[in-house]
Amino acid sequence: MEQTKKILGKKYKKACLELSNGVKLKGNAIGADVIVSGEMVFNTGMLGYSEAMTDPSYLGQILVFSFCLIGNYGIPDLKIGDFFMSKGHESSSIKTQGIIVSGIYDGCHHHDGGVSLEDWMKSQGVPGISGIDTRYLVQMIRESRNLSGRIIPEGAKLQDKNKFEFLKNFRDDEYVDPSKYNLMPSVSTKEKVIMNKASKKVAVVDCGAKWNIMRMLVGRNCGVELLPWDSDFSKVKCDGWIISNGPGDPKNTGDLVERIKKDVLSSDKPILGICLGHQLLSLASGAKTKRLNHGHRSHNQPVFSFPEKNAYMSSQNHRYAVEKNSIQPDWMLWFENANDGSVEGLKHETKPFMSVQFHPEASSGPNDTSWIMDKFVGLL
Repeated sequence: MEQTKKILGKKYKKACLELSNGVKLKGNAIGADVIVSGEMVFNTGMLGYSEAMTDPSYLGQILVFSFCLIGNYGIPDLKIGDFFMSKGHESSSIKTQGIIVSGIYDGCHHHDGGVSLEDWMKSQGVPGISGIDTRYLVQMIRESRNLSGRIIPEGAKLQDKNKFEFLKNFRDDEYVDPSKYNLMPSVSTKEKVIMNKASKKVAVVDCGAKWNIMRMLVGRNCGVELLPWDSDFSKVKCDGWIISNGPGDPKNTGDLVERIKKDVLSSDKPILGICLGHQLLSLASGAKTKRLNHGHRSHNQPVFSFPEKNAYMSSQNHRYAVEKNSIQPDWMLWFENANDGSVEGLKHETKPFMSVQFHPEASSGPNDTSWIMDKFVGLL
């Protein structure tokens, strides 16, 4: 028999979070009535939950919010016909497999209108669990090299595997691990999209690009051409390149690294790699990447710049990093993580090539490093 719990006049079904380490945590079912699994990750932001949930970098992951109350201002409307400019959204749909929260507010008080967080989740087939000690769960994620989970609302059905292409690779009894497969076809645009027309044009290789990258470029009077990940880059006419953020293992991206090396690096045009794009550009330059024991997942990751040794707070969500001892002779360390000393950015010594592991476009998160976008545009 299904059990329900009444909280502030609303009844919630029970749900269980089953973890790959054998731990089971019980709470209240929220959102859609489906069973999902994914890699367990977390976010420390007090706000910006809609931006995080629509960030393609979270594809295949169950997102734990460490803050005590999520949903307290609802979800802003997604403006039809202006798909990349709707603030509060970093793509057109939720990309997380599900969410785990301590407490959820069931209402919407956003100045742009919209719906409640739970209604939004239901409309997009995304489940979650509330009433769990998320700070304890974050500690467990931090202490585990690779922790997966499964959200099981009582009486729920299995997730539709047609939702994202990569899900078809996993059995129903298997934990979804987004690092095992090439996720580019599931997050990249299928066709070229032109946004804004200006004298300077930036080609954005869409590996799961957050919309704020395009917002910032348009706001700096750049024309933008958003390209599918499998485009023929040799035919692209532009003044500069951005290789975007995205999900998964940078080595599991088909022939993308080779095409970046052949057609993007050889163009000698200004290049900015962001997050996954930083890793891809580094691989194309001859460097190597590794899986971190403890991924960087928060809005408050401190980084140092070199040679200035300036400190910045950054927004991050990644499990892979460039190996410092593999940096090629013509490249130099640009940023370093203040906590573990891992590589957070590289730049070429003579050419206008640069990349950062964190998110200068933030959204959400601190804007300390938004000047990097200004620096890139200034090179065009």
